Formats: sequence, structure tokens, C-alpha cells
Amino acid sequence: MAGGKGTRIASIADDIPKPMIRIQGKPVLEHQLNVLKSQGIHEATIVVGHLGSIIQEYFQDGKAYGMDIHYIAEKEPLGTAGALSYLRGWKEDILLLNGDIMFDIDIRRFYKWHQAKKAGITLFTHPNSHPFDSTLVVADEKGLVLHTIRREDTRTDYKNRVNAGIHLLSPRILDLLPDKPSRLDLDRDLIQKCIGKAEVYAYDSPEYVKDMGTPERYVAVCRDYALGRIRQKNLNHKQRAVFLDRDGTVNVYRKYIDKPEQLELLPEAAPSIQRLNESAYLTIIVTNQPVIARGACTFAQMSAIHRRLERLLGEQGAYVDDIFLCPHHPESGFEGEVKSLKITCTCRKPLPGMFFQAAEKYNIDLKNSYMIGDHDWDMQAGRAAGCRVIMAKQGLKNSMIDQILHQNPTNVFDVSGLAKQQKEL
Repeated sequence: MAGGKGTRIASIADDIPKPMIRIQGKPVLEHQLNVLKSQGIHEATIVVGHLGSIIQEYFQDGKAYGMDIHYIAEKEPLGTAGALSYLRGWKEDILLLNGDIMFDIDIRRFYKWHQAKKAGITLFTHPNSHPFDSTLVVADEKGLVLHTIRREDTRTDYKNRVNAGIHLLSPRILDLLPDKPSRLDLDRDLIQKCIGKAEVYAYDSPEYVKDMGTPERYVAVCRDYALGRIRQKNLNHKQRAVFLDRDGTVNVYRKYIDKPEQLELLPEAAPSIQRLNESAYLTIIVTNQPVIARGACTFAQMSAIHRRLERLLGEQGAYVDDIFLCPHHPESGFEGEVKSLKITCTCRKPLPGMFFQAAEKYNIDLKNSYMIGDHDWDMQAGRAAGCRVIMAKQGLKNSMIDQILHQNPTNVFDVSGLAKQQKEL
């Protein structure tokens, strides 16, 4: 979808469509087509509207780019979903992309998950640095979307899960559209109507997807592309991670936290995690939570505690890519304990089971990853997993992030001249 006007980023380029804004000399749309082509997709239909002739003149039939490109030219704006009516009768799943995002994801993995769920619509979702002004997606443990929290809705604690602007649609969804194209909003008029009917799923991934809705985000995308971070975050490639203990490392230590209001961030936690978010590392919490086995806290209550954690981080522009927890405890004899969780497991630190779970899920190179924690068993677990370890007796500090990034330096990116290069189009 490449028909929008891009009013929020007009200071960067006000005379070209937003998908034609250049990143390192190439339009965003060309970067998107290159990602598709690299994964075996050679046909695309581009919806054009505002200044759409610039897009058509640049890409033409796509042959020069190894693609077969078709166009749907909107005479009047049809919103983010109206043009889908032109595809009624299509028999295959549709990969629907916003034209103003930079991304590099494992499309095959995404598609395989979509097919396994037999979903009508699968949203590619991820945490972001500004959940407080984003529409949040609420899903169950299987990924089935239950509802969304809009920007204007009253919020309490929440999971930082945002629609990244990439969707897979089953062709049966097209039957819900009017025969004659009319103005439709993808979220309000299509996705929302399918929620609650076992049709919409959220596919969570830490891979790189970022919109350029503001000049600041545009600069961030340019930096990330120049430093190779966009391509590196594709889960086809080995990932590096910083694993964090939770209690005493990210939040103030209390003997047992069984209520959300008991969780309080340590002063340097959010700024430190924000720096990791801007690096090539995934940020993953691994935490022992025997309070569940002891019966003092349910899984649902622990999820509520983690929603508070994600909200507090999000308010400061930080996020974690995932949280792995061990609910087990080997000792029995507590009143109200959950006997099925009173076992000797392989995930409870100092054993490295949670690290191995994360490595399998996200293709992590553990030998080039780090563990930061405030206890000896954190260090033992990290070493057992093959990670480098950093002791954080006083909690997570910026100096620890300095140590990690200094050992794995990235190039300094010069942001000057970014607006000027747009005029070269």
C-alpha cells in the first residue's frame, strides 16, 4: 500500500510519495521489493494514489528490478483497505505491506505460522519504543487476537505488542469486502470485524520493522540500515542477545512479587535497556519465579506483573523482546503449593534451560551473547549456556551496556545531508 500522503514526514520530502523516500540512495519501496525478491517473491501489486505517477515511472513493470509489478491507481483515496476489493476472486494468501516501512523478516517463517493457525488474518506484531501512542494488540497465549487498545482508550498495564504494518490475509477474507471498491480502513473496517471469530492472530517477532512516520524515526532507520542492523535482525541470521535477570537487576528486589503494584523499576534499567534496543542485540529476561509453584501467584497474575513491567519500560521508550520464566521449585511442603510444579526441572537457574529455549526460538548465538544478573546462579546459568556474564549486584547500569557495546563497537553514523539526498530522486 503506497497511496498515503505522509504529512508527518513532510519536512524530509514533501514532493514525493513517502514510499519513495531514499534510504542509502534507494527508495524505501525498492528496499521492500529487494527483501521480497531475496525470499522468492517476484510478483507485486502496488496501490498508488498521492503522486503515484512518480512510483510508476520509477519502477515501471518491475523487470529491471527482477519483479513483475502491477498497479492499482486510486482516483480517489480508498483508505488502507479499499483497494483490496480489486483482488476479489484471488485464490492464494496475500502478503499486505504498508509502503512506508523498512523491514527484513523471515517471510517463510511468518507464512508457515499463518498456515498452521489457519488464520484469516495474521498480524506481524512486535514491541516498539512508543507503545503509549500506538494501538496495542491483545492476544491469548496461542496468538489469537482478543481485542485492541487504541491510542485514545484508557490504559492501565499492557503488553507492548503493536501491529508492525505487515499482514497475511487468507483469500476468504476478501469475500467480506464490498464488490465495488469503496473507502475502507484496514483496522476499523476489516481487522476489527474479524476479531472474536477465530480469524485474527498475532505473530510476535523481534525482527526489524520500523515505520518512518516522523523525521526522528527516519533518521533512526537510516542509521540502522547503514550499520547493517536491519538485515541482521532477520531470524534467518544468528542473533546476539543480552539476557537479563528480573528481580534485583531490572526491578527493585523484593523477596516475592505476587502483585503488579509491587514491581518498581531500578533507576538505570529503562535507559540501559533502551540502548540495547537501539543496538544489534535482542533483550530477553530470564527469571526464576517459584512463587507460582508455591501457589502464591498464578500464571495469569504473573502475566499481569509482566504487563506492568512492559508498561513502565515503554513509558521510558524501552522494551524487552521476550520474557522466559521458570515457575518450578524443587522443595515441597508449602501450604497451597501447586504439586505439578514442584519438580526438579532443567529451566530453573543455575541450569541453562531458559537460555536454550530462547536460542531455539530466536536462532541465538549464545557464545556471542551476554547474561547480566545480580546473583551467583545467574552467572552460573549464563556460563552453562556459553554466554559471557556480567554481575550486577546493584542492578542494571549504563556502564554495563558500555562494556558490551565497547567490546562489539558499531560505526558512528553521520546523519547530515539526509534531506538533501531526497531531492536527487
